[in-house]
Amino acid sequence: MQSNELVNQKQSLDEIAAAYAKEVVDLLTTQLINVIKQRQPEILPYFDGTSPVLENNKELLPGVMQAWGIWFQLLNVAEENTGMRRRRFAEKEYGLENVPGTFAHVFKVAKESGIDTNGIQQLLDFSHIRPTLTAHPTEAKRVTVLQIHRRIYVLLYRLEAVRWTPREREKFIAALRDEIDLLWLTGELRLEKPSVQQEVAWGLHFFEQSLFERIPETHERIKWALGKIYPGAKFKIPPFFQFGSWIGGDRDGNPFVTNEVTQQTLIKNRHAVLHHYIALLGKLVEKISIARTNIRISNDFEKLLNGKLEEVKSVIDLSSRNPGEIFRQYVSCMLIKIKGTLNTGEGHFSGIRYTDADDFIKDLKQLVQGLHASECSHLAETLVVPILQEAEAFRFRTVRLDLRENSTTVNHTLVSLWKAIKGKDEAPDLSSDEWKDWLMSELDRPLSKLPTFSNLDETTTSTLGLFQMSARMMKELDREAFGHFILSMTQSVSDILAVYLLAKYAGLFVFDKGKEYSNLPIVPLFETIDDLQQAPEIMKELLAIPVVQRSVRAQGGMQEVMIGYSDSNKDGGYLTANWELSKAQEQLTKTGESAGIPISFFHGRGGSVSRGGAPTGKAISAQPAGSIHGQMRITEQGEVVSSKYANEGTAQYQIELLAASVFEHTIVSLNEEELKPRREFNKAMEELSTLAFAHYRTLAETDGLVDYYSAASPVEELAKMNIGSRPARRFGAKTLKDLRAIPWVFAWTQNRHLVPGWYGAGTALHGFIKGHGKDGETFLKSMFRNSRLFGLIIDEVEKTLSLVDMEVASAYADLVADEQVREHIFGMIKTEYNLTREMVLNITGEKVLCERFKRFSRKLNRRSTILHQSGLEQVKLVAQFRGQKGEDDLLRHLVPLLLSINCISAGLGWTG
Repeated sequence: MQSNELVNQKQSLDEIAAAYAKEVVDLLTTQLINVIKQRQPEILPYFDGTSPVLENNKELLPGVMQAWGIWFQLLNVAEENTGMRRRRFAEKEYGLENVPGTFAHVFKVAKESGIDTNGIQQLLDFSHIRPTLTAHPTEAKRVTVLQIHRRIYVLLYRLEAVRWTPREREKFIAALRDEIDLLWLTGELRLEKPSVQQEVAWGLHFFEQSLFERIPETHERIKWALGKIYPGAKFKIPPFFQFGSWIGGDRDGNPFVTNEVTQQTLIKNRHAVLHHYIALLGKLVEKISIARTNIRISNDFEKLLNGKLEEVKSVIDLSSRNPGEIFRQYVSCMLIKIKGTLNTGEGHFSGIRYTDADDFIKDLKQLVQGLHASECSHLAETLVVPILQEAEAFRFRTVRLDLRENSTTVNHTLVSLWKAIKGKDEAPDLSSDEWKDWLMSELDRPLSKLPTFSNLDETTTSTLGLFQMSARMMKELDREAFGHFILSMTQSVSDILAVYLLAKYAGLFVFDKGKEYSNLPIVPLFETIDDLQQAPEIMKELLAIPVVQRSVRAQGGMQEVMIGYSDSNKDGGYLTANWELSKAQEQLTKTGESAGIPISFFHGRGGSVSRGGAPTGKAISAQPAGSIHGQMRITEQGEVVSSKYANEGTAQYQIELLAASVFEHTIVSLNEEELKPRREFNKAMEELSTLAFAHYRTLAETDGLVDYYSAASPVEELAKMNIGSRPARRFGAKTLKDLRAIPWVFAWTQNRHLVPGWYGAGTALHGFIKGHGKDGETFLKSMFRNSRLFGLIIDEVEKTLSLVDMEVASAYADLVADEQVREHIFGMIKTEYNLTREMVLNITGEKVLCERFKRFSRKLNRRSTILHQSGLEQVKLVAQFRGQKGEDDLLRHLVPLLLSINCISAGLGWTG
């Protein structure tokens, strides 16, 4: 890939992709203009973003904002389509094994590294990758709008084909125009806040649209790549790629996620996949019309079928239906049973159902074997094996639902139970040895029966009820409906033991061979800088506790730890958060090795850089060596879900990229120079982090920062957006600690300061060079080239800096009434911005920001004019909205303001 020829090909590919992108953007822009001419022609003079709207004709502003927002949405769809075309072209030109981020490339690297077929099978066997969907309030687009985007994407894909006649192309273009017209006519703003149930339906929508079918396609791609790189070898591909979800189980900060809602979510998740299996088996019944007169049927399969026919006879006699089509009859029996499992259709109330997913999988495997025995092996592989692969991945649950709650709520609940048990009014201090000793003694004490409690407060009743409901649903549905219990803001071993004890009191412990263990995996979430620093010691102590050791080993032998990118960034700034996250992973990995219990990581990332967002491949490749070992969980939050998984082609690419990146890191990370611990790099990063943290905390602790943040951004107006069931903010926030991470990033994004993505980095880089002189500058440039983590930090800081608009930021700052606060804080931000920009350009050797990110720069340049103008208009709208006098004024000013928020979110690609 490094030859001049391939470099030239890469340049050619970029040029071809850029030309195609322009063609698609021009097509969509033309159709949008045609819609505007029909619907609101008077806004056309303002469409290009070069003229202010509000001061010229404020009545037109809602229409202009709508047009800009739709244009940004169309740009995003066009660029997604262009990306898919570019990847197909790369595959054809270079060969898939030479395209990074693909299975073929990873297996080629593995073979070149001396890994044989046994090593590859071991990699597949111990890998476990699970993206986890969350419904954080960062998705500003309605499902209806997402469906229109999907139809536009499909039309663009069809237009790529050269086979169409001019008449047929005109028909597709007319359909494009109609979809854009529908976008214009569809209400973009939610009239009311979505319920948790609607968010659950939103999450399941992606499985119904694209994700169910991606699993067999992923297996097929792996199979093809292995055949290409290891020809003739046989491999077994296990269900290593599955999905998790927090939607309907994340109680932290969301009072609307009740026990009843969580229970209904578990049932809906189950029903979604059962409906899917019914559809798949229905199609299979139609297809599998194999006459027994044309094949040889094994005696074993004949007996098997007769047993199935007898089993469903009380519902329907299938022996006389499709006589002689033995496989069709077999699948028809399966269809009766899966309907009975769902409690619908012919099997309803009959008792004819699958006991669990393993029962269903067994039938599918026997069908595959029967087809193989009848010399229909290819049909078995193409018709039945894909269903089998889906069944192994999704089972009877669609996703594993995690439960999440805050340590404060968990501890409150356990203190209330302690008081009920002891009959005392005051519990021991939660940080005391007395409290920990009580937790340990209760966990060690066998329970002859579950304790009962009365007269508990609402929070305690609800939290204990969550664990009791979980125990009940594990029995009524199955254990696999649940993922893990995530404990937010974990700060001590006692916090984690509190969850274990609640699980025990609720009946979630299993008694085995004289010892008890938890049936619910419990995962600590470390979020702040201090918590990340304390995490290794906390986990060292935790993993030495016998009941924890038994529980972890019973659950598969690996302890999961979640690390939070959003709150660590809010707490310590971007550079420090990334360094502390990396250090924590490295140290926790060693902690697990010492304890004999491997630790895997659950990465709580968001869409924006400030919340851990980064290119998937680069982000994974920069993780500490040996920290992944085939295991990866990552949150897919808000708008990231729709951008990755709404369309089949993009979803398939994202799944392969994630899995291939995990495989590659596992294979090569221990031998990569860019990831090897180097004392001089670690020392430099520690110094840089200390400087960045001090400067960031100076801003964070500046008097008036929260007032500045509230006045110089639309954070107060976020609550009007109706983009999530979770409350958008904590009311009465007085300090940085009181502010939630998502609206914190949202506000700085909308006001174009983007402080969380870069602040403190410039001072750190400048301070390091000042302290070490010319040698320090040379050293940082070397570290930029040779340290993958530092390189990624500089990359993402640079991209964030390019999104800052100081003119819009200054206009927002003018909304701060206190002149002293305004000038002091905005002055700090502007000075640091200029310094960070100068330092980044110095280290990268560029003349302008993002000179080396060609595609990123093209995307930003397309948007910059309208993004700038929409930002300036938004400032005026915020000022007008805050100055409104009555209810009529409020509504009149609110609509264009919310449209502007949607517009900027679409333009930047994330809400927060």
